[in-house]
Amino acid sequence: MPTDSLTPLSSVDVTSNVMVLLVDDQALVGEIIRRMLLNQEGIDFHFCSDADKAMDTALLIKPTVILQDLVMPGVDGLDLVKRYKSHDELKDIPVIVLSAKDEPAVKCSAFATGANDYLVKLPDAVELLARLRYHSKAYLALKQRDEIFKALRNSQQQLLETNLQLEKLMRSDALTALFNRRHFDECIEIEWKRAAREQAPLSLLMIDVDYFKYYNDTFGHVAGDVALQKIAQVIKNNCYRPADVAARYGGEEFVVLLPNTNLSGACLVAEKIRQQVQEAAITHVKPAENSCVTVSIGVASILPDQQQQTTALIRQADDALYQAKAAGKNQYAPQQS
Repeated sequence: MPTDSLTPLSSVDVTSNVMVLLVDDQALVGEIIRRMLLNQEGIDFHFCSDADKAMDTALLIKPTVILQDLVMPGVDGLDLVKRYKSHDELKDIPVIVLSAKDEPAVKCSAFATGANDYLVKLPDAVELLARLRYHSKAYLALKQRDEIFKALRNSQQQLLETNLQLEKLMRSDALTALFNRRHFDECIEIEWKRAAREQAPLSLLMIDVDYFKYYNDTFGHVAGDVALQKIAQVIKNNCYRPADVAARYGGEEFVVLLPNTNLSGACLVAEKIRQQVQEAAITHVKPAENSCVTVSIGVASILPDQQQQTTALIRQADDALYQAKAAGKNQYAPQQS
C-alpha cells in the first residue's frame, strides 16, 4: 500500500519531470492512481492522505500538478483549493479536482473556486495521464517564462545601472569628482533658457586657486592634485540646492552655477568658499613662507533674455575674477555695474 511521502526529490529535473501530488483521504484511491502512473517515464508521484497536511506537503515537494479530492473528512475540498490559490508559492500550480459527482453545478463551483480541471473518479488511466502531462507542461512553461522575464528584468536593471554609471562618469571630473566642463556647458544653457522664461536671476562664481603653479613646482603634481581635491570638496559642500552646479572648469579653475540667485546671494556663497578654503590650511610658500592655499573668486549675476548668450555671464564672472586677482588675491570681487 502507498504511504504518505514528504521527501523532496532534489535530483528531479523540474524542466521535464511531472511531479504529481494526490490529496485524498482514501488510501485505496492513492494506490490505484500510483499504479496507473508507476511505469510512466518522467512522472513522480506523492500521496497525502491528511488534508490538513496538504499545504505543507505541497510547499515541500513543489508539485507541478495537484490532484485534489473534493470531499474529505473535516475539510472542504474547495476551501483547500482556495488556500492553494491564495498562497504565493502555490497559486500557479494547476489543481485537478477529483469527485464522485458528475454534476454541472459541482463542476461550476470547482472552476469558480480556482480549479484548473475536473475529473470524475476513478478516471481512465489514459485520460488521467494526458491531463496530468498537459497541466504540468503548461505550469512548467509558465515558470520558465517567469524566470526568463525575471532574468530579462534583472538584465535591463543592470544595463540601466551601468548606463547611469557611465553617464555619471561622462559628466564627472575624474580628479575632483565635481561635474566636468562638458556638463557645466550643458547646464548653463538649460538654466539660461529657464531663467529667461521665468525672468529669474542666474549667478556664476569663477574660482581660481592662487599661485597654483608655484604650488605644483614646490610640492609636486601629486600634492597639487590632493590640494585640488580638498578645494573641490569645500566648493561641493557649499552647493546646497539640487539645481546648484559645481564643476571643474579647467586646470585649477572651478565654476559654481547658482540658478535663481541674485548678486548678493552669490557673494555670500563666494565668501563662504573663500573662508573655508583658507581654513583648510593647505600649506603653501606663496605669497610668503608658511602661507596657506587660497582662492580668488569672480562673482557675476544676470537676468537672462533670449537675445543674449551664456558667454555674457561667463565673461562677466571672468572679468570679476581678474579684478579679485589684481586686488591682491584671496578675495571675491563682484561684477562691476
